[in-house]
Amino acid sequence: MLLSFATECADSVVPAYIPILEKRKDTPFNESHKAWQQLRRGRYVEFNLVYDRGTTFGLKTGGRIESILMSLPLTARWEYDHEAITDCERPISCLTRRNQKREVKSGNC
Repeated sequence: MLLSFATECADSVVPAYIPILEKRKDTPFNESHKAWQQLRRGRYVEFNLVYDRGTTFGLKTGGRIESILMSLPLTARWEYDHEAITDCERPISCLTRRNQKREVKSGNC
């Protein structure tokens, strides 16, 4: 039963992914998009190294550092005191940033 479920899930990936690729394949991608991607990757690295319990546990208890760091992106970027852009092409991503900022300011995180 579990094998059939896993097989059905795996078989549905390509049919679900192809329409996304077809819709997005001609979407322009420029240097500002790349810079934004790098900043988001930097946030992911920050979370993984500072806040993720599994990663910090592994680093503090002598785990294999190479194995722990394999999940990090190859390239990332940080900017000191980075301010979010108010006019954003990616509304979901901007909304997420605004909510995170609000939570940090109000002490809800």
